[in-house]
Amino acid sequence: MSENRLVYSTQTGRIENKENNKPQIKTDGIVRIRRETKGRKGKGMTTVTGLELPEKALKDLCSQLKKMCGTGGAIKNGVIEIQGDNRDKIKATLEQLGHNVKLAGG
Repeated sequence: MSENRLVYSTQTGRIENKENNKPQIKTDGIVRIRRETKGRKGKGMTTVTGLELPEKALKDLCSQLKKMCGTGGAIKNGVIEIQGDNRDKIKATLEQLGHNVKLAGG
């Protein structure tokens, strides 16, 4: 038997399944900041992982970090990427916001 479920309505558009929302990434409560160059043609990028924040709060934090560092950046798969080596600035900012922060990698 096939399951009868509504996926599209002409009045409201696509109907999202409440059970299949994006799962939150489970972390150990430690925010890790690392500098990466692999796959970036030698350009350094600071990545911030381990933040258990909703998408809106993550975007706000990313824009705050970009303004503080004076560089560009983005969010990809729940990871904040900031251009350049700004680990110390980002660590100080996140610690002021009450996060448990560690510098990871080299």
